[in-house]
Amino acid sequence: MNQYATMQDAPAVPILCDLRSDTVTAPDAAMRAVMADAEVGDDVYGEDTTVNRLEAILAERLGKEAGLFLTSGTQSNLVAMLSHCARGEEIITGRGYHIWTYEAAGASVLGGIALDPQGVAQDGALEPDAIRAAIKEDDSHHPITRLLTLENTHNGMAVPLARCQAAVDVARAVDLSVHLDGARYFNAIEALGCAETDLADLFDTVSICLSKGLGAPVGSVLVGPRDLIDRARRWRKMLGGGTRQAGVLAAAGLHALDHNVTRLGEDRMRAERLGQVLSAYGDVTQATNMIFFTPKGGVTPALQQHMAAHGVRLSGATGTTRLVLHKDVTDEGLAAAISGFEAYFA
Repeated sequence: MNQYATMQDAPAVPILCDLRSDTVTAPDAAMRAVMADAEVGDDVYGEDTTVNRLEAILAERLGKEAGLFLTSGTQSNLVAMLSHCARGEEIITGRGYHIWTYEAAGASVLGGIALDPQGVAQDGALEPDAIRAAIKEDDSHHPITRLLTLENTHNGMAVPLARCQAAVDVARAVDLSVHLDGARYFNAIEALGCAETDLADLFDTVSICLSKGLGAPVGSVLVGPRDLIDRARRWRKMLGGGTRQAGVLAAAGLHALDHNVTRLGEDRMRAERLGQVLSAYGDVTQATNMIFFTPKGGVTPALQQHMAAHGVRLSGATGTTRLVLHKDVTDEGLAAAISGFEAYFA
């Protein structure tokens, strides 16, 4: 399933509920106001105080030494991998993780880094035995295994801390570094009911996306040891990612951290409600703010068109559709989605 596929035709009626992704959120009036009023400077000179504050605040919250503001989660993961690994070295990751499936093999194309994907368990974790078997012996025929990357959440599933710890322990036993793709990090924290540092402490570096469930328009922050973040800053420049007065974007991220983290439980509860309704019409897997729905007969263009006529937008036509709840799905929008599905399957 390609979660980024979408309908080509414009919706015929105004959209009340866009369930394609939590990346479709628009900045609200309060976020736009802080963006307009943001104090800015030239970030390449290190003079944008708002960017500096965002980097420092997220690093402190996750118990890391430093942070780096980047344009996207893909760029954040990429500079992390390039900073951890040299050419000819290898990353163990998950088949189905974003780094393997949706980042265009950037680490391999641009960094000469091999990726060795392992099967992902039902709960989104990598099995310790699989990681152990994938670590290469010191032999000139093999790449040098250097980094383990995990993902939390994965397909909406908040991977338990104990499962993350078990995977990390295997890596630490042979001196591998570990990176977390935490695109929806705070969704995981909310679902696990743990402290923000409880998960972050397991990893050398963590990538946090601000433009998914947190509702900012642009940006991710990579946090980790200061020396590695310094390397990441150099890689960001080489990738064309140096920014100037980026405080207008960082201000949105700061606002999101202040106002949109504590409300993530609302998205989870709406997803649970919608998942309960859809379970009458097909197979449903629901975790945090995501639902994977496979109706009897599969998702068809007819279903998409019907839902669009009810003001509800779905991902592209496949056997299974991913439905994502987010801050812009109101109670009215959720009701429109429920009534639309009920009308179609009735």
